[in-house]
Amino acid sequence: MTIPDATDAIGSTVSDFPTFFGEAEPRLRRALVSRYGHDAGREATATALAWGFEHWSELRTMTNPTGYLFRVGCSRARPRKRRALFDAPVQHEPHIEPGLRAALERLSPNQRTAVVLVTAFDWKVDEVAALMDVSASTVNTHLRRGLAVLRKRLGVELP
Repeated sequence: MTIPDATDAIGSTVSDFPTFFGEAEPRLRRALVSRYGHDAGREATATALAWGFEHWSELRTMTNPTGYLFRVGCSRARPRKRRALFDAPVQHEPHIEPGLRAALERLSPNQRTAVVLVTAFDWKVDEVAALMDVSASTVNTHLRRGLAVLRKRLGVELP
């Protein structure tokens, strides 16, 4: 399906959105799934991107549109007060500590987002900071505290 080249009020074509969508959707989905779990994260991603399409003329002028959509997704997911649920590992995945799922669910949303994106998806701290619209030092704090909580709950000691 192709979107016609309709022009919005400020002269931007609506067809610019598919390009933005292709670049932003995978990163936004990973971030929101990291924060809210598989089902709620995917739903928040879809909701945020739908909002982005409806408000494209406004969104396209922002300096960090993906970060803004991350906040939209967080806002839309928040009222439901869902617990983050992570899928059980499938057999072809590497071994995952059985207690990791429960330990991740007990982290704060900011800690869980930082820990999962940096350690599981190999995002740079600066990338997570831009997405969450916070400083890199704030992300490092969430990461450090989250990892400390996970180590304590899983009984892992550093050498």
